[in-house]
Amino acid sequence: MSVYLSDVVSGSAVGLRGRLWQLSASELRAAAIEASAEILRLEAVRVAVVDELSMRPDDQVIASRGVGCWLAANTMLQIRDGKKIAALGAALRPFPAVAARFDDGDCSFEHAALIVAFCESPPKGMPEEALPRCIDLLLAAASGVEATTTKVRNVIATLERIFESDEIPPAEDVDRNELRIASTLNGRVVVRGDFDALTGEMLLSALSNLTMPTPAPDGTPDARSAAKRTADGFTELIRRYLDCAKTGTDGGQRPHVNVHINARDLAEHRDCAATPAAPDGGATVSDLDVGHMPWLGPLSVSQTRLLGCDCFLSTVLLDDHGAPLDAKPGKRLVSAEQRAALIARDKGCAFPGCTCVPAWTDAHHIRHWANGGPTVMNNLVLLCRSHHRLMHRKSGFVGKWVIRIGVDNKPWFIPPPSIDPQQHPRPANTTFKT
Repeated sequence: MSVYLSDVVSGSAVGLRGRLWQLSASELRAAAIEASAEILRLEAVRVAVVDELSMRPDDQVIASRGVGCWLAANTMLQIRDGKKIAALGAALRPFPAVAARFDDGDCSFEHAALIVAFCESPPKGMPEEALPRCIDLLLAAASGVEATTTKVRNVIATLERIFESDEIPPAEDVDRNELRIASTLNGRVVVRGDFDALTGEMLLSALSNLTMPTPAPDGTPDARSAAKRTADGFTELIRRYLDCAKTGTDGGQRPHVNVHINARDLAEHRDCAATPAAPDGGATVSDLDVGHMPWLGPLSVSQTRLLGCDCFLSTVLLDDHGAPLDAKPGKRLVSAEQRAALIARDKGCAFPGCTCVPAWTDAHHIRHWANGGPTVMNNLVLLCRSHHRLMHRKSGFVGKWVIRIGVDNKPWFIPPPSIDPQQHPRPANTTFKT
């Protein structure tokens, strides 16, 4: 079945991928541009229709607590996106010039929202008669294929400086700062924030060194995307803060990551794990091989074991019904003195070839302390978070790399046969790290 350029945008996408090979590169480019223009057209149509419906709501819209919620309930949109569509329609009414450019498909949804937000709250020092000219400047920056959000924001910033008043400009208004943190259905966390320019600068400065591409020891470029590097840097930033900052107290302790788990579940071997019996004789899943975090709930036992290598341990004795009988004082598994000694010995991540600095490492128990491994120098080794995870839970690698303390009292790494059939021990990476 052949495919024609005119059918690509107007037809269905079902089965289209298997037929696009018939188009030339120039035809594919034309189809992509035409599809993008069609999306802008339909976006404007949806905004106009939803806005009209908001002014003439029927029983269904009223029962849905507004047209934005109604739209989300009847489409695959999220509620926040439905509300944004309804809000833009209402905001465009007093500004016909912006609405006309948006309806023509020459201004994107996001740029139209930025422009009307400026028009609704112009600088206090701007005279009313200057607004039409300001709108023209903003539309010029927002129109055409060369339009970018940065250009639109630069024009807004320039206008705010021109008509500067005693009012705090939006970029410096800390009262507008927002940070929303929500857990998802699959146990992950979504973070959305809006900060003033100074706070944003501090955040970007703090993340700058932590998010730089890091080539492998052999010179292979960092394969992580920019978003992944930022996420890794943000994780490290939080970890360093909780480890070192004066955070105050939370429940009598400095706030950190708290994980609760049954002691038997923490054992390395499945045979040792708790297997509570169900009434019908089967095993329940309520407390089986799982940790629990106060904020986000379940955590896999393998990740709990990883955290347990270098943690502050508190023991609570429970009865058969889960009620506490006694609580023992907490103790630090790896002391500050031991960490200093580990840094002196391993000088960072000890895994062969790794150049990770000491500040980015965990103290790993060679024999897990939950299985009776002592917290002593000959049972400890510094590992970066990636290699620590490799030892604990990396799919296909758990238990294959073996760490032993040699006669030189330093860690040696024995690779799996898949890497070295002879399994020759490899010395720790003890090169000087800066």
